[in-house]
Amino acid sequence: MKPSVSRSFSASEQEQRLRAHVFSAVLEYYDHKFQQRPFIPGQTYVPVAGKVFDAEELLQLVDASLDFWLTTGRYALEFEQRFADWMGVKHCLLVNSGSSANLVALSALTSPTLGDRRLRPGDEVITVAAGFPTTVNPIFQNQLIPVFLDIKPSTYDLNTHQLAAARSERTRAVMVAHTLGNPFDLATIMAFCEEHDLWLIEDNCDAVGSLYRGRKTGSFGHLATVSFYPAHHITMGEGGAVLTSDTRLKKIVESFRDWGRDCWCAPGVDNTCNKRFGWQLGALPFGYDHKYTYSHVGYNLKLTDMQAAVGCAQLAKLPQFVAQRRQNFQFLYEQLQDLQDVLVLPEATVGSQPSWFGFLLAVREGAPFTRNALVQHLEERRIGTRLLFGGNLVRQPAYQHLNYRVVGALTETDKVMHHAFWIGLYPGLTEEMLAYAVNTLHKFCKK
Repeated sequence: MKPSVSRSFSASEQEQRLRAHVFSAVLEYYDHKFQQRPFIPGQTYVPVAGKVFDAEELLQLVDASLDFWLTTGRYALEFEQRFADWMGVKHCLLVNSGSSANLVALSALTSPTLGDRRLRPGDEVITVAAGFPTTVNPIFQNQLIPVFLDIKPSTYDLNTHQLAAARSERTRAVMVAHTLGNPFDLATIMAFCEEHDLWLIEDNCDAVGSLYRGRKTGSFGHLATVSFYPAHHITMGEGGAVLTSDTRLKKIVESFRDWGRDCWCAPGVDNTCNKRFGWQLGALPFGYDHKYTYSHVGYNLKLTDMQAAVGCAQLAKLPQFVAQRRQNFQFLYEQLQDLQDVLVLPEATVGSQPSWFGFLLAVREGAPFTRNALVQHLEERRIGTRLLFGGNLVRQPAYQHLNYRVVGALTETDKVMHHAFWIGLYPGLTEEMLAYAVNTLHKFCKK
């Protein structure tokens, strides 16, 4: 319906007025819905992770929804540019989850456009057995062979002493995560990859803001991945990203994310290349619409602009979030020093300054209690716990009949599977909550 000429507002002015009215209501709603509640020890749950937000996230989410642009749009473009700058890389490509980021990143290395460097079925990818499944699943899904290595005690990063034994004539890449935000030995692994012409993918999903020798993790590998699930350093609800400074890889990642198409037009845009009907690719006839020409067997893994809008608001808080995670880690580390006779405390890798995802503890062998007993005690007292993801992945039912190699006995990985767990330190936890967790641990371990 056209606006009446007698109205005092033009259409754009009226839209701004209506939006301002909506935003005012959103602020009122936020103040009502998300009031801070007092912490009651033993009653209020102390989660391991969660989203931390204020009215700004809600305002930007509503702003994006009022556009009713339901796919990737202006907020996604803003986030990609700002986050790439913050991470110190050239390109950030948003996807719908960190797991999708891992799938797209590894799949990109199978592209025929990479020539002799492309990964082919039967090639091997070095990784660790103590990790999250979707770091490893893309290796299987691309008909490649994971080579599982053990981890180091206390730091829980890949045991680089096994790299030489892990390599074979079919080794083509290394794909490994920074465990709970603790950077792996990037200097050694990068030197190994350079010496043997291997690809490196950093799974940086748990480590946004971590530093290795003063440089952010996620900026070292040929590709890196990030997750924006609510448990992570910033959230979009769901969401993830692939990072790279290699423009050729950026184009391949974009293709795999966007149906596998050869065209690089943004959603709702046509003819960016100015020769939409001037291509001849594959066995297609000359002039076949470039928007419907596919150079990879891809997916549709884009996210919505509403998710990106939340992420843009979160980005402003990211430095503060990282600082709070480090501060909370230090508090827990100092307060639990006297329990080292029964608990192994986490240690940062040499040369690193982690942006910790969680506080990982291991019950020492010979302690007068088990990991399961301690975890149950904490959970009963409303303190959240998690294990180190899949423990030893080769013992998970999903991998029992798949093709992989194992280097060594995975001794430390099995210890983690039996003895380790972690508690939260994310910015939503107050010192009062952390102190309650510390006190509960002391009471149990000292009784």
